[in-house]
This record gives sequence, C-alpha cells and structure tokens, in this order.
Amino acid sequence: MQLDEDTTAGAINRLRRAEGQVAGVIRMLESGRDCKDVVTQLAAVSRALDKAGFAIVAGGLKQCLSSEQDLDVAQMEKLFLSLA
Repeated sequence: MQLDEDTTAGAINRLRRAEGQVAGVIRMLESGRDCKDVVTQLAAVSRALDKAGFAIVAGGLKQCLSSEQDLDVAQMEKLFLSLA
C-alpha cells in the first residue's frame, strides 16, 4: 500500500525537522553543552519522530478503511505497537 501525497509530504516535513534537530544535538554534544539541554533536545527529537510515525500509520489506516482493500488488523496492530 502506498500513502497519499498529503500524508507523505507531511511525514517528510516532520522527518526533515527531526533531522535538523538531530544535527543540533550532535553540535550540542560536540561543543560540550549541559546534559540537561542535550536531553531536552533528544526528547524533542523523539517526539518529532513519533509524530511522523503516527502520521504515517494513521494515513495508512485511513487509506485501508476508505478503499476496497482487505484490512489486515494484525498488521495494523503491529505497526501501532512498533511505535509504542
């Protein structure tokens, strides 16, 4: 199953932002920034990745429900749980 363009574009935007945040965390570590600041940024990166993953899974679920395709509940459950 392929995702629709809106879902894909939104996920790509979120992932690009997360990519920038990861680069920022690396710079923070290289410059010896305070541990609290680094952990705060890591938490933000983690949330950004989670949101991208949830958007992808939700888009796939929406597509399955709105189409004539058979919905594999076990597969969708596995996808959701992989993000937990």
